[in-house]
Amino acid sequence: MGVVILHPMTRTGRLLIVDDDEGVTQTFAGILRLEGHQVRTAMNAQDGLREAENFHPDAIILDLRMPLVNGLGFLYRLRERSEGQGIPVTVITGDVSLSEEALSEIHELGAEICFKPIWTEELHGLADRLLSRNPAH
Repeated sequence: MGVVILHPMTRTGRLLIVDDDEGVTQTFAGILRLEGHQVRTAMNAQDGLREAENFHPDAIILDLRMPLVNGLGFLYRLRERSEGQGIPVTVITGDVSLSEEALSEIHELGAEICFKPIWTEELHGLADRLLSRNPAH
């Protein structure tokens, strides 16, 4: 049986991962669960919004490029809801050529951005930063 070593600065919480790539969601969820987080995943924006309403996450990790409703559409819908206004969100994308307009929109919606690939240590730090930004946490 393996040993789980928590990082000294780790705070645990409820995290929601919204990404249409099942490999990414399962990998991120597995890594974060090993750190003691409760994790739910959603494969699209609609399911993500439903999970946000039911699970009440402390933070959300969100893919930008998804079919039908993309990450920005999810963010707009999330922020329209009173319970979604204070949830810290990091938008993750492999698109390093995002327009200034898109970057500005992401920041105006109260989210930070992170570029893929994301390694294990970066994911740990990202989760910790997100949870530290939640005033209720």
